[in-house]
Amino acid sequence: MISADMEGATGVTWTGDVIPGTEQWQRFRRLFTADVNACVTGLVAGGAQQVVVNEAHSSQRNLLLEDLHDAARLLTGRHKPLSMMQGIDSDVDGVVFLGYHTGAGARGVLAHTYLENSITGVWLDGVPASEGRLNAALAAEHGVPVLLVTGDDLTCEDAVSYAASAWTVAVKQCVSRYAAVCLPPAVTSSQITEAATAAMACAGRATGVVAPHRVEIEFDATHLADAAAIVPTVELLGARRVGFDAASMTEAMKAFKVVTHIAAEAVEGIYG
Repeated sequence: MISADMEGATGVTWTGDVIPGTEQWQRFRRLFTADVNACVTGLVAGGAQQVVVNEAHSSQRNLLLEDLHDAARLLTGRHKPLSMMQGIDSDVDGVVFLGYHTGAGARGVLAHTYLENSITGVWLDGVPASEGRLNAALAAEHGVPVLLVTGDDLTCEDAVSYAASAWTVAVKQCVSRYAAVCLPPAVTSSQITEAATAAMACAGRATGVVAPHRVEIEFDATHLADAAAIVPTVELLGARRVGFDAASMTEAMKAFKVVTHIAAEAVEGIYG
């Protein structure tokens, strides 16, 4: 399975590159699809019999199906119960985090966690958590190893802390949130294919471990925390911080989706 986000794709450095409907987005859809195809090529070369690609960015309708590798199947569209990780609870032997990025409050190209600019930090069991860390914990609950992570260099550094055995490919080096030194597609495609092929040696479902988890979220404004605290089981921990406990990572991620959705709806124009 490939969980495909867009901010960490080859060449992406700016808001307009990933916002559906812009001229730049149309351009980077092709580069994003090329990254995915390079990964599929490698996974198949490494022995994968089936590859499902779960769109994980924004509208989750960004990849070009007409250009997709013919060995892949595409799970596209929003409102999936497990969102970025939909399908992890099926017959999956390994997952790739492709085009990922660092988390809210961290350095990195287009760094954020779910909400682009309203969340300033997320903690999983007391540890700062990117989307990669959250999703890796969900994969572990189902016994699925993280095989490969691609994104900027800081995303790859982050991956070492939550998936030490995963291969990584840095398609760009972060200069700032909106600037990077980027490798051309011909180079990144080759590197992604090579890493995906090698990473298949680590594929194989293990016994999952279901355990309780604690999630805390800090927002950039008090009214967002107040809005999130309306959700049953979510408690207000400070002026801008909420937290909740969940019996499993699956339940934690479902609750996280609810909290972020409510907070996003509470944003009012340029004042946030």
